[in-house]
Amino acid sequence: MKVTSNIFKNTSFENPLFNSFSAAALSEILTFHKTVPGYKETPLYSLNDFSSSTGIDKVYVKDESHRFGLNAFKGLGGIYAAAAYLKERHSIEFSTFEELLNQLHDKAPETFVTATDGNHGKGIAWAAQLLNQRSLVFMPKNTSSSRVEAIEELGGEVTVTDLNYDDTVRYASNIAYENNWPVMQDTSWDGYENIPLKIMQGYSAIISEINAQLKDDFNELTHVFLQAGVGSFAGSIAASLIQSMDNTDIKIVIVEPDKAACLYKSAVHESGNPQTVDGNLETMMAGLSCGEPSTQGWSILKDTAEAFIHCSDDISAKGMRILGRPTGNDMKIISGESGSVTTGALHEIMTNSELKTMKEQLKLNETSRVLLINTEGDTDPENYQRVMNDYNATN
Repeated sequence: MKVTSNIFKNTSFENPLFNSFSAAALSEILTFHKTVPGYKETPLYSLNDFSSSTGIDKVYVKDESHRFGLNAFKGLGGIYAAAAYLKERHSIEFSTFEELLNQLHDKAPETFVTATDGNHGKGIAWAAQLLNQRSLVFMPKNTSSSRVEAIEELGGEVTVTDLNYDDTVRYASNIAYENNWPVMQDTSWDGYENIPLKIMQGYSAIISEINAQLKDDFNELTHVFLQAGVGSFAGSIAASLIQSMDNTDIKIVIVEPDKAACLYKSAVHESGNPQTVDGNLETMMAGLSCGEPSTQGWSILKDTAEAFIHCSDDISAKGMRILGRPTGNDMKIISGESGSVTTGALHEIMTNSELKTMKEQLKLNETSRVLLINTEGDTDPENYQRVMNDYNATN
């Protein structure tokens, strides 16, 4: 594993994007989510045996594999952005999902277009189905059949391209522009920022729930490890934490696959501008296999992240086994490749003597209270079983 400290960190938090994650905004977003069919607060577990075995005071895991029955968190962004788009498109007002649906009954359906490695497309297809809209979902080469089928089961029309993720985003966007269809993408670029920001805002419900679940202990969190692809999820969670906590001392640590570490590359670049990683971006962490940062995600993380880490697939596999085969009385958590990498990274830092300097730099010790978010369950069931059945591996 490699780490870089964020030399650009700006503790004044004057970035205007933070206004989109104010206490009032987060409250309004959660209130809407609570009216969506299938909404239920996802569980937050305290892994006491894991924390004691690694020399940490507390380790909490928010398990998003239970979200809306989608096996991942992405529906939060999909439904909120879809609702926001339809509100503007049809000039309608609503407070609840039911009110929105009632006002759409005489409107022609829209065709939502997106590109995805899996979970985001599933979230958009699910949102479109709930709202009686249509969805076209484009997926990169080498996408597993299980991820395709999961989207099709939700009514999404799927096309698997022969391109990598970033080129698939461009391809899908061109299709949408040619047909005057809305692009529902979870990454932003210059000139395309409104919908990605709405998607990021939708993710904030995770922090609103954690705040309520931890109560007074919420402000005692010292670290959060966040997995990142383009950085939209990590940026959303970082901004939501900063805006929700009584202090801004929490250390935000970003974790990426080593072959798709576009945020790490951006952090070490002297310009401070987002940088691109080219190529096939080969990693089993499909949801994090992204080579171009979201401009909005990077803007937030540039100002807030303490460190950027990139690691190999075996760290993710380690996390899957730690969560799926816990020691002691810790709750068993089914975590997919992208969901588990932060657990694997934290464990490696705390137990690998070669990473002692990294541990000290991050001030991870017996007083630390660390938040992890399991962003997905076994979204690739075959690979999940392969990893869990690798009995030659430790954890």
